[in-house]
Amino acid sequence: MNTQTFHSIQPTPKALERITTLSAKQKSNQFRIYVTGGGCSGFQYGFKFDEEIAADDDIQRFEEIAILVDALSYPYLYGSKLDFVEDLGGSRFIIENPNAKTTCGCGESFAI
Repeated sequence: MNTQTFHSIQPTPKALERITTLSAKQKSNQFRIYVTGGGCSGFQYGFKFDEEIAADDDIQRFEEIAILVDALSYPYLYGSKLDFVEDLGGSRFIIENPNAKTTCGCGESFAI
């Protein structure tokens, strides 16, 4: 029997480094990535530190942090990559989502 665990999102080393830095300031080591309705393309990404873990959360544990994805967001994020960029537009988390058919110019919202 295969007991391999599949996760919805793969963070880059830069994303993990930034989450770890922020977690010390937030005094929380659980970073939630979620999808909500809204944004200019239909759905938008959300990020927050969260002390609550739901029974159906997808949990990825790293040395100092855990990334949480709720069950409703999981299918929208499955196979995605989380990165952190700093450029002329500012600093932000970026999700490269293979499930998105269209995205807005800023990359914060998408449509399926």
